[in-house]
Amino acid sequence: MAENVSLLFPDMAEDDRPSLSRHSTGILPYQEIQALVREKRILATRAISEDQIQPASIDLRLGSTAYRVRASFLPGAGVRVQDKIEVLGMHEIDLSQGAVLEKGCVYIVPLMESLKLGKRVSGRANPKSSTGRLDIFTRLITDGGAEFDRVRSAYKGPLFAEISPRAFSIVVREGSKLCQLRIQQGSPPATDAAMRKLQEETPLVHAEPGEENISKGIAVSVDLQGDPASGIVGYKAKKHTDVIDVGKTNHYDPLDFWEPIHAEESKRLILNPGDFYIMASKEPVTVPPDHAAEMIAYDTLVGEFRVHYAGFFDPGFGLAENGGQGTRAVLEVRSHEVPFLVEDGQVVGRLVYERLTGVPDKLYGAALGSSYQRQGLALAKQFKRPPGEA
Repeated sequence: MAENVSLLFPDMAEDDRPSLSRHSTGILPYQEIQALVREKRILATRAISEDQIQPASIDLRLGSTAYRVRASFLPGAGVRVQDKIEVLGMHEIDLSQGAVLEKGCVYIVPLMESLKLGKRVSGRANPKSSTGRLDIFTRLITDGGAEFDRVRSAYKGPLFAEISPRAFSIVVREGSKLCQLRIQQGSPPATDAAMRKLQEETPLVHAEPGEENISKGIAVSVDLQGDPASGIVGYKAKKHTDVIDVGKTNHYDPLDFWEPIHAEESKRLILNPGDFYIMASKEPVTVPPDHAAEMIAYDTLVGEFRVHYAGFFDPGFGLAENGGQGTRAVLEVRSHEVPFLVEDGQVVGRLVYERLTGVPDKLYGAALGSSYQRQGLALAKQFKRPPGEA
């Protein structure tokens, strides 16, 4: 459908052409992102590949050069990112053959992709799931930007990634994909009433009727009971490890990088400030085909810790017909300032569900080769899977 619109109205901006989607506002699905690529609203220095376009987002690729900078920054109105790099930059790093980004340092990398958005079209970015699970703090920056991970309406210009590995030093290269961008038409509200209706139609989290906790999102709690077979409730990143090449899959021994955390009789865990943990939600999560979900990353109302870096759940996540059967959310947890006690079943975050303009032509799941569709407590895809696990 989107292709036919492009052919009939080749000179129209995407916010002016007639909409063939179910809704006129919302997050754009796969086929509409494809249309923006064809219309050169999403551009790139190298051809955009099919596997970059996800059900409701597009993966962004690192360019050939990284800049080590003294500090994180936002450029602010009227200021280019490149101008800030010239002030704060320490040295350039060639990524064409791969290079190490050191733990604790801050880097700015121009991305291959750039944008030419219409007046009612904006963007939001998140780290990819594996990026968050490796504790790679990654944020999107734009020229003139006053917020991280936000692309203002009608933006026309380059995109940059700020990258700061926190737990492990990493190897990246030109073309590595650390973050993803959602494109949104208009600003439809995400209301509790809409989420309650969704919960009735397609259980978003598995809970007894009437026991759902929905208030500015649907509550997600932590599992400290653990897998009965292994007794493991989480993993804590080790302090001194080898580097991790983000381009490898099913490669590293988890025990070289992680300390398993075993369930205790009390079903409690004290989070140490500065340590990084991988844990899992108690509730299986499902995302309907015409919605996407985002985990609220940091909420002081439930504790002084950050519960998620990636935070974006594609349409089809956890759906049984796409190989899911309800899929637990993996939580990337880092405590702030003080030790913090968490207990089994304690609410640690909230999922906000947002409408798409239409159902994507492809959904998250086994057929798409999605890495985490039937996950339990799962580390990033770079680590070896337990025997028998895909």
